[in-house]
Amino acid sequence: MEGILAILVVVLGAIVAVLAARLRRSPSSARETALRSNLEAVRSIGHLSVFKAFTKEIVTETDHSWGSFGKRYLSWVLSNKKMAMIFEFEIDFRYDLRSSKFSVAEKSAGRYVFTLPPCKHEAHIRNIHFYDEQGARLFPWLLPDLLNGFLPAGFSESDKNRLVADAKSHAEQQALQLIAALEADVQSSARRTLESIARPLGAEEVELVFTETADPDLKVEFESVSAAA
Repeated sequence: MEGILAILVVVLGAIVAVLAARLRRSPSSARETALRSNLEAVRSIGHLSVFKAFTKEIVTETDHSWGSFGKRYLSWVLSNKKMAMIFEFEIDFRYDLRSSKFSVAEKSAGRYVFTLPPCKHEAHIRNIHFYDEQGARLFPWLLPDLLNGFLPAGFSESDKNRLVADAKSHAEQQALQLIAALEADVQSSARRTLESIARPLGAEEVELVFTETADPDLKVEFESVSAAA
């Protein structure tokens, strides 16, 4: 009988120990489950746009960023036709929250550290047109009357495509300068945006860690440019 009681005591002791261990682990386990759930909720946002910059550049002479072909045509138009060119583009700053480089860690109760992947940048060329200084009129760029006759065979579709490529190259150079100048503003906007997202998920304090990169992720696109018509 005493042997049976001893066995029961040992068994009950083991059960109590297991239950105590589970009780000790349950708050942490619940936090980990909530953290995973919140992380997935944030990931579901996908691309998070945090800042947009719009710039308008007035070009009266060309530089190396237009390329030799673009400079050849634009120098002729700007000088011979007494034109100024208005170059407009927009940069969208966004973070891919589905990236494996995005993570959320709990620093302490209610305090989280968000590690963001490198920022993606999309530059959209909105418009390019020429301003006739004498007639005070605007013309769409690549207007045939402006460019035809410069080459013996005229301005071909291939020539236009090469000039468009040079315009994208120029936009890229301008965008890179703007990206560097606006880094602090972009990160401040990202911090405010993520704080507003994280608070409803239970975060009292959010710390952001930005992944630095020497080579910005930049994509340049043409959009609704009047010359394309």
